[in-house]
Formats: sequence, structure tokens, C-alpha cells
Amino acid sequence: MSLAGEERKLSIMNLLNEKGKVIANELSQLFEVSTETIRRDLDDLEKENKLKKVYGGAVKFKVEVEPAHYERESIHAEAKRKIGFLAAGLIEDNDVIVVDEGSTALQIIHFLENKQNLTILTSSIPTLMLLIEYNKRGTFDGKIIFIGGEVNAKHLRVSGPIAEKIMEDFYVNKSFVSVDGVSLENGITSYDYDRAAFTRKLIRSSETTIVVADHSKIVKRTVAKIADLKDIHIIVSDQEPPEGWSDTLKSLDLRWINPLD
Repeated sequence: MSLAGEERKLSIMNLLNEKGKVIANELSQLFEVSTETIRRDLDDLEKENKLKKVYGGAVKFKVEVEPAHYERESIHAEAKRKIGFLAAGLIEDNDVIVVDEGSTALQIIHFLENKQNLTILTSSIPTLMLLIEYNKRGTFDGKIIFIGGEVNAKHLRVSGPIAEKIMEDFYVNKSFVSVDGVSLENGITSYDYDRAAFTRKLIRSSETTIVVADHSKIVKRTVAKIADLKDIHIIVSDQEPPEGWSDTLKSLDLRWINPLD
């Protein structure tokens, strides 16, 4: 049974969904191609987050869930701090900005001491508390606007129709959004549909949309689509763009900022 590449990959995924695991040698015999061809197919499918390669074959991709906020804060903490520093450098005096609820976006707040006359909107309870604390210390003297809505106690954020309605009344210079996945094919994605829908509102209300994402989010797709890459303007990460991304980023006029710039 000789099939073209994309048709063969689809058949591999059908077999994987049926059996939970596929063996490279068996696939080679079934599709009448070399094991090297099968390995390339499995490599491609793994890059698309459709399966997980194991010794001799592949297994179904494990469904991930979003960790709680306090867990997220401790994951890749140093990378997130670097991203926060770089992202803060994009903020200018008198800007009106949105800082969303992600643990990476939260790091931006630590680097705003010398910024003047900012207005910051946020849907994040930890970000709100940090801004209030810096305001009490006298190191932040801007305006703070908390976006109300349904509270998610696990992730310490608000979202839902109320929050989306509030954002319809604002226009901001820059929005800083954390995401759970960034890929060429699928754009930016989230684990949570409500969060994805709210983030789309942030993007529509912003002159400039800035995605903050550490290396673990790059070349990754999660369940809920937020937007295509053409809908954002800047990605701030702790790594350089993946190999093969440069032409697409250039064609989209999408700027990529990292510590090696």
C-alpha cells in the first residue's frame, strides 16, 4: 500500500488513535516505504504535537493541562524574568497597556520603576496586587484598572463575557499576552477557551500586540486557538526563532526579540 506523504501521515494517525501506539518497522512494511521515511513522518507529526516519539515508534500525544498559577510561577522562572525585562523595554512613558494574567507577563511589572504616567489594565489578580504594592512603595505612580469578570480561583484571573464587555470600552497602545503555544501553522493558542476568547478581545483593542513566551511554548499547539501569527506584532522570548521560521516572520513583519539580539 504505497501512499503519498500527507495521506500516509493521516493513515498513521488513524492507526495511532485506534491502537494507542505504532511501530516504525510495522509501518514501513504496511506502507511499503523505508523505515527512514517513516521516521521522518513521525518527526513531522511530533513537531505538530500530534504524537510522541518513543524508541521504535510513537505513542498518542499526552493531553496537557494548564498548571495552577503558583506552579506556573516557578516553571522556567529565570527565562520568564529575562522576557519580562525585555518586554518592559518596549513600554514608553504615557502608554496605556494591558498586562494579561500569565506568569510571564507578570514579570514585566518588576521593571517599570522608571516609567512615567502609565495606565495599566490587567485581568490578573497577582499583577493587580503587585502593582498596588509598588504603588504603596512609591515606585509606581501610574493608573491601575482592574478588568472585572468571572474569577478563576485556580489561575487567579478573570475572564468571560463580563471581562470581554469591559474591554470593548478601551483602546490601548500595547497588550502583553502570555500564551501556552506558538506555532507557524496554528498561531498562538491557550489551554482554556474562555481565556482564549478574552485574549482575542485584548488583541482587537490594541494598537500593538506583544506575545511573551518562553522556550517551552515555542513550536507548540494547545487546545484553544487565540489568533494567527498575522494578528500579532512582536514575540518576546528567551530563545531565537526556530530554524525555518525567519522567512515567515519577515513576510508577516513580525518582530522577534530575545536576549541574544
